[in-house]
Amino acid sequence: LQEGQRHPDMAGELSALLVQIGFAAKILSWEIGRAALVGKLGLVGEQNPTGDAQKKLDVFANETVIDAFAQTELVAGLVSEELDDVKLLACSNEAKYILCTDPLDGSSNTDINGAVGTIFGFYRRRTTGQCLVAEELRRKGAEQVAAGYVMYGTSTVLVYTCGHGVHGFTLDRDLGEFLLSHEQIRCPVRGHTYSANLGRSPDWHPHIRRFIEYLTIPDPATHRPYSLRYTGALVADLHRILLEGGLYLYPADAQHSDGKLRLLYECAPLALVVEQAGGRASTGTQRMLDLQATSLHQRAPLVIGSAEDVALYERLLTGGSPS
Repeated sequence: LQEGQRHPDMAGELSALLVQIGFAAKILSWEIGRAALVGKLGLVGEQNPTGDAQKKLDVFANETVIDAFAQTELVAGLVSEELDDVKLLACSNEAKYILCTDPLDGSSNTDINGAVGTIFGFYRRRTTGQCLVAEELRRKGAEQVAAGYVMYGTSTVLVYTCGHGVHGFTLDRDLGEFLLSHEQIRCPVRGHTYSANLGRSPDWHPHIRRFIEYLTIPDPATHRPYSLRYTGALVADLHRILLEGGLYLYPADAQHSDGKLRLLYECAPLALVVEQAGGRASTGTQRMLDLQATSLHQRAPLVIGSAEDVALYERLLTGGSPS
């Protein structure tokens, strides 16, 4: 109701979009929980458009999100990690929104019963009445009207923002509904943990390695050393940081000069969430939400989390000092 009052020109459309995300999340929560019993674990033997090996649950999650919006006339089309091109939805030329999604983030965790997630971001179309084309996605993350993620872990949690704060809802399995559990989430200005794939560190810029070294040196005055927490699922790592503080980083390296994570359906949606919670997100040199997409599967370096921790990373990346 509050979001509807803040966006009267959207007449409940944002609520309808989030309801459909919740609908898809309920299905995925159920199927992920029983995947080992119904043959949905393992690979399908193909790669997605960005070169990652596809899991059976990747394909199922992608189809589930598409089906959740296919007949709603809310979304003209969607961009997914699992699809080469924009997926046009039938009877939706008049639809006002575009969905960008990673349907199953961290799918490498599925076979080991680790946490996984769904990431989503919505853009409002500039014009309607015609088929959606890829050029309409040349947008900045700041233009998103709503964004968030679902984490499938010990419980299923949906976290979202419509540009006026961040709220979290937990799935009540008995009722089959998402109930408000985290109102007006605020990311601490500084944390005590960092999340990074240190296996990539030999290929990082020396200034990034210097930053990691700084975090590990004991100093009670600056709450060091920081503890390393890395699950292999961006959503799970980000959720911890959103609630407890710290930072997540996946920088560019010698093999990925533009970073590894995808801008439209990973970096930008999570950047909006974290900024709305008082945190910070950037490429290391530029605010993430100011980075304009030029292609559907464009990659970007990402550092995201507590405002002071991210600012420190940015300072050291450009050769500055910690203080």
